[in-house]
Amino acid sequence: MFLESVFNADNGYLEALVRGFKCGILRQTDYLNLVQCESLEDLKLHLQSTDYGNFLANEVSPINVSTIDDKLREKLVIEFQHIRNHAVEPLATFLDYIQYSYMIDNIILLITGTLHQRPLSELIPKCHPLGSFDQMEAIHVAATPADLYNAVLVDTPLAPFFVDCIGEQDLDEMNFPSTATTFPPLIMTI
Repeated sequence: MFLESVFNADNGYLEALVRGFKCGILRQTDYLNLVQCESLEDLKLHLQSTDYGNFLANEVSPINVSTIDDKLREKLVIEFQHIRNHAVEPLATFLDYIQYSYMIDNIILLITGTLHQRPLSELIPKCHPLGSFDQMEAIHVAATPADLYNAVLVDTPLAPFFVDCIGEQDLDEMNFPSTATTFPPLIMTI
């Protein structure tokens, strides 16, 4: 009985927000109209008449598919972060778990790229923004597998999950591909 009486204090705002987001999802009629668009400019105009509003308003013509994809992803991440920032337990932990999968994908991308001498400026844009965390940029200072281990795995929000299954010796060009295959089962233990 007591939990129901304080629900709105902790979760009322978020519930209203999520209900609003749900109402903003494209309906079948919107989808049918989008399918009939002959150009990306038509698509942009139609999306402006939905809850997506003017998220493409500052984009110059001609617009391309990757720009639309980037802007939609950016909108999703902003909305997700807004919900996460206002969440209380246990919802906050649940939303963190959603982000962990993206963080793991980003870590795999960064480690693999670093081991193959790819520049950080090429790798960071390929990372999913929902899996971003402060320590991602620290990877460029890692000169050895030990530095890489400390920079990316020990100092990240995922460190408690990696400590038992990955060691410094696993982060070299020979071992990492086989080590990375242990990550999907790791996600199941989170």
